[in-house]
Amino acid sequence: MVELKISLESNWDQYLKSLAVGHQTDLNNVINELCKWAFSNSESKKQFEAWLDDAYPAKGVAEDKESDAEEETSENEEAAEEESEEEAHEDRNYSEDREPKS
Repeated sequence: MVELKISLESNWDQYLKSLAVGHQTDLNNVINELCKWAFSNSESKKQFEAWLDDAYPAKGVAEDKESDAEEETSENEEAAEEESEEEAHEDRNYSEDREPKS
């Protein structure tokens, strides 16, 4: 077995320790059994990996997502600016058509 040191939020630490005491085992066994149960089938593993990828994407993926988001924001700003310019141009043309000619 591999020795692993992890940090838990205090509420989980207290809860899991109380389970261990209540079942006359130690916290390591509780964590080990929790992992066995959570990843007992391939579908559970896939769901966890999908959640993990979304919540904590790998470094390259996170950078790609950030770059894509920045690019999309830039494109949206550019499109909004073009639309605003077109509306201003249309308003100017409409005003010129409505002005009385002398």
